[in-house]
Amino acid sequence: MKRFYREVALAEAEGGWQVELDARKVRTQKGAQQVIPSEPLAQALAAEWDGAGEVLDPKAFAMRDMADYAIDVVAPAPQAVAGKLLAYGETDTLCYRAAPDEPLFERQEQVWEPLLSAFEAREGAVMVRVSGIVHRPQDASQMERLHARIMAENPFRLAALEAMTSLSASLVIGLSALGEESAQEDAARALWQAASLEEEWQAELWGRDHEAEERRRKREADFLSAWRFARLAAG
Repeated sequence: MKRFYREVALAEAEGGWQVELDARKVRTQKGAQQVIPSEPLAQALAAEWDGAGEVLDPKAFAMRDMADYAIDVVAPAPQAVAGKLLAYGETDTLCYRAAPDEPLFERQEQVWEPLLSAFEAREGAVMVRVSGIVHRPQDASQMERLHARIMAENPFRLAALEAMTSLSASLVIGLSALGEESAQEDAARALWQAASLEEEWQAELWGRDHEAEERRRKREADFLSAWRFARLAAG
């Protein structure tokens, strides 16, 4: 699609800010007013539009797409999103370890256990660790605690949390990325590397596949994009 606007501006709106293209207010894909509650996030959306070339590349509008998802999908049904996130908590990557006699177990303990312990201390929830692939349910009262934690987020942060959690297959990683300990990109990148531990282990054992590495880099970029979105959505 060719660029159809010349000027990008940011205007105050009821409940936040709104991007304007040639004085026309941007709407979501479903036609709702795209009102952004955080000025820094609104500025990031405006920068996407302003930085676009003469031919618009849909892949260059990650912030816009997540904002649309937050408004069109998350805001009307936050409980549904919370349910998806709790399902990841029930089978969280960081809770499922190799058998103690396997070499992978030691690395998982070194990398995952400090993250999981810090998460438990921060969120006040205790997670069940599992050796092997046989599922063991998490305690219902702990899941209720995490449900309340999830529902405390606004729809924009919740949309970013869903993206980070699904990409990492870990609610622990997703919620940790929202914490103040992960305010810097290096910390967010370290969380992604922790989530990718088993993939990295396999690559070290059997060699690296170019296509698999490209897919992992793309997922890392998407994770970091969602992390930036969450940070900006906080104000």
